[in-house]
Amino acid sequence: MDLYDGNFELKGIQKLEGHTDRVWSLAWKPATGVAGVPPVFASCSGDKTVRIWEQDPSTWSWNCKEVLEETYTRTVRSCAWSPSGKLLATASFDATTAIWENVGGDYECISTLEGHEKEVQNVSWNTSGSLLATCGRNKSVWIWEVMPGNEFECASVLQGHTQDVKMVQWHPTVDVLFSCSYDNTIKVPRILKCRFIRCMGQYSKLIF
Repeated sequence: MDLYDGNFELKGIQKLEGHTDRVWSLAWKPATGVAGVPPVFASCSGDKTVRIWEQDPSTWSWNCKEVLEETYTRTVRSCAWSPSGKLLATASFDATTAIWENVGGDYECISTLEGHEKEVQNVSWNTSGSLLATCGRNKSVWIWEVMPGNEFECASVLQGHTQDVKMVQWHPTVDVLFSCSYDNTIKVPRILKCRFIRCMGQYSKLIF
């Protein structure tokens, strides 16, 4: 199927409807769309839900396979799959982050991460899937360590920003984390690894 004409102009092929409020973010599920596995992505919205979409290989159309709801009380602002595609993290303005897993064909919330005092704005997994970063309106970045049995333990809380932290993003190959804020800075915490990742509150700062 041609998705562009001779001038390389992108063409719309389908409008996905279902969310009843603004859609804030989406994330492609790793290891889908290859080797005969249909592409899958998640979307999250101000309607307090997360939707899982899958492409039908016979028609190329996208279908909503599942709606994740009744977990949040406010907007779901960000979603991110773990590198293996096994877990989906979703962050909400209700100050929580939910961890979802496909169990027997249905997505179940297996853990709820609490600690941010205000809205959680963004989530990001490191390259190995062993660490999850969250950030929020309370000016902090939280680092969560994935423990055996899909338990999550807070390894550090970084307080280097002076205003809302809008986004966190791990480097794609090494454990270096970047955070950006309304305080006009991008900060890079120095990861000090011992047995666990504790007390990492030292920052380098990029100012633009």
